[in-house]
Amino acid sequence: MRADARRNYERLLKVAAEAFAEHGENASLDDIAKRAGVGSGTLYRHFPTRQKLLEAAYVDRIEALGTRADELARELPPGAALMEWLHELCVATLQVRGMRALLGKAVTDGDAAALTACGSVVQGAVGPLVRAAQAEGSVRADLEPIELLRLVHGVATALELADGQGREIRRYLTLLVEGLRS
Repeated sequence: MRADARRNYERLLKVAAEAFAEHGENASLDDIAKRAGVGSGTLYRHFPTRQKLLEAAYVDRIEALGTRADELARELPPGAALMEWLHELCVATLQVRGMRALLGKAVTDGDAAALTACGSVVQGAVGPLVRAAQAEGSVRADLEPIELLRLVHGVATALELADGQGREIRRYLTLLVEGLRS
């Protein structure tokens, strides 16, 4: 990428993250381009869809969640590691407007080609945590990781509806996980 194109790309990502934080996933793409000082054509050349821009704006945050799953798996017993990672996933979903829409792609039915890179990271992170918790006996043996992601997506939605602050994250997750016990 040429230096000016790289600067445009980086400026678009910075402005997009700010716009999504302010207005959620439906922030105006034209406004993002204007605020970044580029034309709409430049935005669409770098990010042909809203989904691609959302993903690029949050990929670092999602990758950090993937890394955190590995850290927790090393530091805590399997059931506790799973619960803590689910908590951190819910917190991130509530704190970063637009994240719920982005992670929604990770929990929908569909072909693997439709799965975003961020969705792949989340699915890759939850799988080993679930399998370890199953081996420990702290969650049901018949639980599929994708089912848990769907349920947690529902918890994040419920928390957003309740107060939008996530004051009840641990309670909602405890209710969910206790229902998943073997």
